[in-house]
Amino acid sequence: MADLELLEKIKMSEENKIKLFEGKQIRHTWDEENEKWWFSIVDVVSILTDNDYQSARKYWKNLKSRMLKEGANIQLVTNCYLLKILAPDGKMRLTDAADTEKILRLIHSITSKKADPFKLWLARARSEIVGLSYES
Repeated sequence: MADLELLEKIKMSEENKIKLFEGKQIRHTWDEENEKWWFSIVDVVSILTDNDYQSARKYWKNLKSRMLKEGANIQLVTNCYLLKILAPDGKMRLTDAADTEKILRLIHSITSKKADPFKLWLARARSEIVGLSYES
């Protein structure tokens, strides 16, 4: 019983840890019911395109629109969710979020020299998470 309590404490502290890629924060939230992480799409776009937050928001908006028009990667656009995630101002704000699988699809939609390093980072982050979330 004590081991389970310790694992839960470790899990909780991991859930609240800030995720960083090359010094940039990636907002995220843990879905307890489905045992998966959701990452802010705008933060990922910001990293991949080397843009600030506002430019990344516009980039994502245009990319979504183009994907819907072309019918390309429509599953990515329709399967991202608006979730409340802690914003830089300290408030919980709605933002487009995607799980690891959809983030990988997003990476393939954006030409970036940071794509491969980001995929490696995501795999490492996920492997740390998998050990804490009882997934196999």
